[in-house]
Amino acid sequence: MAVQSDWQPTACILCECNCGIVVALQDRTITKIRGDKAHPASQGYTCNKALRLDHYQNNPNRLTSPLRRRDDGSYEEIDWDTAISEIAERFTAVRDQHGGDKVFYYGGGGQGNHLGGAYSGAFLKAIGSRYRSNALAQEKTGEFWIDAQLYGGHTRGEFEHAEVSVFIGKNPWMSQSFPRARVVLNEIARDPARSMIVIDPVRTDTAELADFHLRVRPGTDAWCLAALAAVLVQENLCDEEFLTARVTGAAGVRAVLADVDVAAYATRCGVDEALIRGAARRIAAAASVSGVEDLGIQQAPNSTLCSYLNKLLWILTGNFAKRGSQHLHSSFAPLFSAGGVGRTPVTGAPIISGLVPANVVPDEILTDHPDRIRAMIVESSNPAHSVADSARVRTALGALDLLVVIDVAMTETARLAHYVLPAASQFEKAEATFFNLEFPHNTFQLRHPVLDPLPGTLPEPEIWARLVRALGVVDEADLHPLRVAARAGLESYTAAFFTAISTNPALGRVLPFVLYDTLGPTLPRGLSGAAALWGLAQKTAMTYPEAVRRAGHADGNALFRAILDNPSGVTFTEHEYADDFALISHPDRRIALDIPEMLAETRALAADRSPLTSTEFPLVLSAGERRAFTANDILRDPSWRKRDHDGALRISPEDADDAGVGTGDLVLITTASGSATATVEISDAMQYGHIALPNGFGVDHIGADGRAVAPGVAPNELTASHWRDEYAGTPWHKHVPARVERVAAASS
Repeated sequence: MAVQSDWQPTACILCECNCGIVVALQDRTITKIRGDKAHPASQGYTCNKALRLDHYQNNPNRLTSPLRRRDDGSYEEIDWDTAISEIAERFTAVRDQHGGDKVFYYGGGGQGNHLGGAYSGAFLKAIGSRYRSNALAQEKTGEFWIDAQLYGGHTRGEFEHAEVSVFIGKNPWMSQSFPRARVVLNEIARDPARSMIVIDPVRTDTAELADFHLRVRPGTDAWCLAALAAVLVQENLCDEEFLTARVTGAAGVRAVLADVDVAAYATRCGVDEALIRGAARRIAAAASVSGVEDLGIQQAPNSTLCSYLNKLLWILTGNFAKRGSQHLHSSFAPLFSAGGVGRTPVTGAPIISGLVPANVVPDEILTDHPDRIRAMIVESSNPAHSVADSARVRTALGALDLLVVIDVAMTETARLAHYVLPAASQFEKAEATFFNLEFPHNTFQLRHPVLDPLPGTLPEPEIWARLVRALGVVDEADLHPLRVAARAGLESYTAAFFTAISTNPALGRVLPFVLYDTLGPTLPRGLSGAAALWGLAQKTAMTYPEAVRRAGHADGNALFRAILDNPSGVTFTEHEYADDFALISHPDRRIALDIPEMLAETRALAADRSPLTSTEFPLVLSAGERRAFTANDILRDPSWRKRDHDGALRISPEDADDAGVGTGDLVLITTASGSATATVEISDAMQYGHIALPNGFGVDHIGADGRAVAPGVAPNELTASHWRDEYAGTPWHKHVPARVERVAAASS
């Protein structure tokens, strides 16, 4: 066997951190993995999950040929030319008959798999597609909507230097989300001058380290957050100088919070009033506070309101634009549109940051409405598994005139497609993440391929380029001067590119294709897919000129060269803390605190509300808990898990007694949407009335014996599409009314 002794830099692809790793290879197998000390953000750190990445790279579910579905539902292999020409022809037919806006796009890349998605826009614009969605629309759009109104951007905490760190519905020990998460958490826990505040119904690994664990009842985070903010106002703990100089609308917020009955809200959320007051006072007394929210509140009742109340904690106390606090940050590439809220054509659902709520997609298909979705492209995503009410999603996808899936594996969604196009894996092509969220030093890594593409597969940029060529929307004569200029060097290409775009606006509609087809061939072997990064580097240098120069890059071309030449990653911007205020998008560079809808929702918390559970469904199911051996569903091979192989249902001792079950017993979990069986794990981490199933289970896998297995429960077989936030449409996966019944005793 061929042994490759050199360690090669790349990245983990299992969460948004995308920690740098180095890998050793034997033939096509990743045999060793360790953290990359040269990575500017992760600095050699990685968690246990990265060590299992060969289970993604090498598994029997890999696709190696384009597939076309037969009339009987089976698939036949076809060649790439046939696949591309037929797909382009069928999308053109949909556009010509119904309009290009009836073509819907879902995805754009999984964790760390963003570079291919950057090229999709050329085809989508050429075909006239307008509507899109992805996993962010199941999680973050409520927060995006709040951020847009407060300051127009996205903020992150500087936890490495924060005196007080606040985690809301977030367990970074398991879900990471900021560089070197476990190292930083341990540093906070060991330092008596620093404090950690956790708001979570579960006694998580992070909560075990916390100085303040506000263990709310499931679904009552809004009352806890409102009480914390009210203490700041009622006890005169706000930073008056900051509010006067940097904030508008504070008076209206104060008036609402002044009326909050802190004691009553503490009772409502099940947290001792003294603990809430103590946590609020600790926040107010700190020299710096950083906070982060996650799915625990973003996929639960009052999710958009919780995002608002969360941000009040650090805005009211002036924890912005200073070391260890919250920061706006640069972006190398936009993950979402900066536009306002639109509406979907059929249901009128909100489109926030350019994203349609995933939960409404079936309703936008299964209708007689003339503007319904007729065709769909799914890229590196699996909505048939990941979107609420999987059964209805499958029905909707099956009703489309055309469904095309681009992926590395035969996923649950791919099994419904008319055409399946096999992509090269993340280690077989140039790839990158656009989760570049840090401040003051922000980093970007272009990962070079460490393996050649598996025969029969193509990188997504090449797939999209072939589709654009098949549409015939670009004249070869328009591209020739750019090809000549690219061979002469980046400076010549820069001048020729901006001249071409200014004189031929049609090229701007398919810009990623233009870059790939003209600059791409001149890049080092395996890096043609990085051509789009040249345009992003130019834009970054124009948007943040001083920060780019501080990071050591004279201009966009210098930044692009640095990205190509440093496979472990580069720092692309270096900000000063005062830059935070310039990053606020409002003309007055002030935070706009008064959001009328959210103030009305805050007032409404005082009213009695009917419980969301019932005698039929008395428990709250958290569908999709992150654990040590769970990850996103690109790890389809279950053998990567060293424990919790079947994804146990976690249940409190009290609930276990009520149901008459013990650890290892088999139970039936029932919700209004469906039922599933799971084994039981009795856990003191769970509250009475609260149960949890892990994420990443219920995907099928072809085992060594050729049989398909799907261990564990697919959580979205139990969720409902209508069970969602009224503002953002994000699903309430963490608050699903359920019941549990014993089926069988544990096997001996």
